[in-house]
Amino acid sequence: MKALLSALLLPLLVAISQAQCPLPSQLTNPHPNGTKVCSQMYTDDSPYYDLCCSGSVLMAVAGEDQPYMPTAFNNQISSLVVGQRCELTVWYKKGKGGSTRKFKTGAYPRLQEFKRGLFGNWDNAISAYYCKCN
Repeated sequence: MKALLSALLLPLLVAISQAQCPLPSQLTNPHPNGTKVCSQMYTDDSPYYDLCCSGSVLMAVAGEDQPYMPTAFNNQISSLVVGQRCELTVWYKKGKGGSTRKFKTGAYPRLQEFKRGLFGNWDNAISAYYCKCN
């Protein structure tokens, strides 16, 4: 019975541990040249906070300015993490148009909780971004 229980629970525990949002201090350097990771953006979230920050990941390095999101991520971001001493500015429309919002250092597991205008939110609504770090 214990073996069966372990066989069923282990994949679940692995999936949960991989889906939790990283701490801002856990964002690491993606390049040997030391370019700092400013933010990580994720295509999936969940009603459960400990299952957010999953799906495909888009890493933004310090100083990255993208007036047009990569096709696979345009209007697909549902959760994000901003690194220490960094700030991510996002826009609703391509070419840095429409509504804008700044996310400071921290984890934002459910972008649907952040208002965009009177009736909208930031879930699946990011079309451009600029990330900077001090």
